[in-house]
Amino acid sequence: MIQNKFQEFLSPTKILDSDHPAICAYALKIVGDLANDPIEKAVKLYYAVRDGIRYDPYSPFFLPEHYIASTILKKGKGYCVAKASLLCTLGRACNIPSRIGFADVKNHLATKQLIEYIGSDIFVYHGFVEFYLNRKWVKATPAFNEELCKLHHVKPLEFNGLEDSIFHEYNTDNKKFMEYLKDHSTFSDIPVDLIVPAWEKAYGRERIRAWINYYNETGEMPKKNFHKEEVWKK
Repeated sequence: MIQNKFQEFLSPTKILDSDHPAICAYALKIVGDLANDPIEKAVKLYYAVRDGIRYDPYSPFFLPEHYIASTILKKGKGYCVAKASLLCTLGRACNIPSRIGFADVKNHLATKQLIEYIGSDIFVYHGFVEFYLNRKWVKATPAFNEELCKLHHVKPLEFNGLEDSIFHEYNTDNKKFMEYLKDHSTFSDIPVDLIVPAWEKAYGRERIRAWINYYNETGEMPKKNFHKEEVWKK
């Protein structure tokens, strides 16, 4: 029954390549023999991606291939949408209906270098995952790994498979950390054709084109280490 009703959220795509051998092998390694417990599977997958894949906001972003789940798994790093892509894909590999959600968020605590780089404290099309568990869609946000949260004095987001796990509203000092501004709904695949224009509108087409040109010329994004940057306070 669930197979037919949620087929588009269970099927592989070119980006969410849940049938890729590396994805299947990794999913099996994480969930083990939890064959009849989708909630526990989703929880284990969440923590594997949250802490096993390093958050890197300076990742390439403008082509579908930049979000291919098996590639993100191999690289071991990516920004929020890339990490959400991997988690969503692993969910599908474990036969859990999974889709991608997006929202614009205002980041009250980031790094000085990142804010200067993008020219804003608003992050458009920030990505998360929704799993269909226990007859409802549940949000899971794997972007910030535990190591990074400790550096920014934020408790890592937990996920129990029963309740939504969304962006931190406050840090451990009870200061504003994230604020939702706009919901962009959910998708069965990564809408790169929507993300890039949204970035151009928010951060300036000239800025985005400069990033893309740099990547096309060098084959990589600027070498920056987000985990060692200076925390920016408004």
